[in-house]
Amino acid sequence: MRAVLAVPATPDHPRGQLLDGDVPWPEPGPEDLLVRIQAVAVNPVDLKVHASLAAGSEPRLLGWDAAGVVEAVGASVTRFRPGDAVWFAGDIGRPGCYAAATLVDHRLAGHCPSNLSWAEAAALPLTTLTAWEALFEQLRLDPDGGDRGRSLLIIGGAGGVGSIAIQLARQAGLRVLATASRPESRAWVRQLGAEAVLDHSQPLPPQLASLGLTSVDRIANFADTDAYWQTMAELISPRGAIVAIVGSRQPLDLEPLKAKSASFHWEFMFTRPRFRTADMDEQGRILERLAARIESGALRSTMTRCFEPICAATLQQAHDQLRRGRTLGKVVLLGWEPPGGG
Repeated sequence: MRAVLAVPATPDHPRGQLLDGDVPWPEPGPEDLLVRIQAVAVNPVDLKVHASLAAGSEPRLLGWDAAGVVEAVGASVTRFRPGDAVWFAGDIGRPGCYAAATLVDHRLAGHCPSNLSWAEAAALPLTTLTAWEALFEQLRLDPDGGDRGRSLLIIGGAGGVGSIAIQLARQAGLRVLATASRPESRAWVRQLGAEAVLDHSQPLPPQLASLGLTSVDRIANFADTDAYWQTMAELISPRGAIVAIVGSRQPLDLEPLKAKSASFHWEFMFTRPRFRTADMDEQGRILERLAARIESGALRSTMTRCFEPICAATLQQAHDQLRRGRTLGKVVLLGWEPPGGG
């Protein structure tokens, strides 16, 4: 079947290459869905995994954000059947979705929202799971409004995770403050529901003070943990909580949080599948819950650009756009060019 393979860096291609190729059709195990891919989204994790490939190593299938149609199910699967439209992020330890078909553990998948296109649906699973786990599991906020009125600062509001986190937080009744600097990104986060927009190219404390705030109850950092560490420690309220998704480049000094009894949490969406936790199926439940919210009109897709078709050339364009660090929402690729393959 057709696939786009990531190959390691060489002197001629220091960032590696994405190449069109063919791989065998996968065979589903007892817990698997075999899904024919209709659309995929790109994420920074794709770039990081590609960059980590050792010289001379085998090509790898990247991509952990997709929507497609179930072709076959494993013997233990009861929640899905062939023909179902599904969306998922999956397991970073398995081959990705830059292929005509892929395998995903059924516990990590959900039924696609019926009111979204393939591309609109593919834009959401990885970032939405990340945002949901960060806000409602790591920060222990109530998704149904039990923390209404609490303040939440989202650092990196215009990116993929921030774009859906703003919507989830507003729906939960939180007072959402988001960072963005360019006119288009500031307009984007306001459109998604941010009450106020802070310019992350300028010091944040004075901007918060201008809003009548000296601290915030929760901080979700979806951008750069190191760059904002001291600022977050300064701005977090006593007994507040901070969550981050980007790994630190140097040790983090937790001492400034001690006097405030504030907590710090990491969020990594792939923890559940990587360690096959007892609650791994929670990701499937989250996706089903989110599908219902999207179908009700409470949430919208964060897709802002769609390339066609899925191939090495278009995926390279999408990766290059991510590297520039100026993407609003999510970049998606739709469909495989007929005929042949698959």
